[in-house]
Amino acid sequence: MEPKFIPYSKKILRGEELLAESRRHYHFMEGRRTVREFSTEPVSIEVIENIIMSASTAPSGANKQPWTFCVVTSPELKSQIRIAAEKEEYDSYNSRMPQEWLDDLSYLGTDWNKPFLEDAPALIIVFKKSYDLENEVKKTNYYVTESVGIACGFLIQAIHQCGLVALTHTPSPMNFLCKLLNRPINEKPFLLIPIGYPAENVMVPNIQRKDKNQVIINYK
Repeated sequence: MEPKFIPYSKKILRGEELLAESRRHYHFMEGRRTVREFSTEPVSIEVIENIIMSASTAPSGANKQPWTFCVVTSPELKSQIRIAAEKEEYDSYNSRMPQEWLDDLSYLGTDWNKPFLEDAPALIIVFKKSYDLENEVKKTNYYVTESVGIACGFLIQAIHQCGLVALTHTPSPMNFLCKLLNRPINEKPFLLIPIGYPAENVMVPNIQRKDKNQVIINYK
């Protein structure tokens, strides 16, 4: 019988070494950008699986790990996903999204066309599981949205760590993904992430992130 608890082992940093590491990681992550134009150069499935397994180390309610990561590399299936996503996106840009939302997006130059869904060598579709099914019996999962959101954060960080780029894509509604990927009834699509190398000479918007005085409140 396995023990309920095991010793925790991790290198501990303190003082100047800790401060230097915190600065290094911040500046590394500051260089992460959303990319909408991908090279068609393939990425090893083993690399993608390692990245996903890094995401799957995320904390979750009662350690239920209520997620499924579907990897799509099939050109035919990517094409089907693009067609279905663009249909929803066309409706969103032309009738669903309020003008304020469209105005907020205008500087990005985005529209309903989503060529990255075919150009990127792989799509990772993250599904959340509101409950598990064990022999047709429902088993409750806890804090599902929070848990899957944290796992997606881990996923995006791991992609950046490995020198690849990604885009968080949320066509709404996303139910077409359940049908195209033949997912069970206890899974709902949460996020669609194209992953790969950036296209040659790709450009990204010149955005500025909020400074620490805008995002941190210290209570002393």
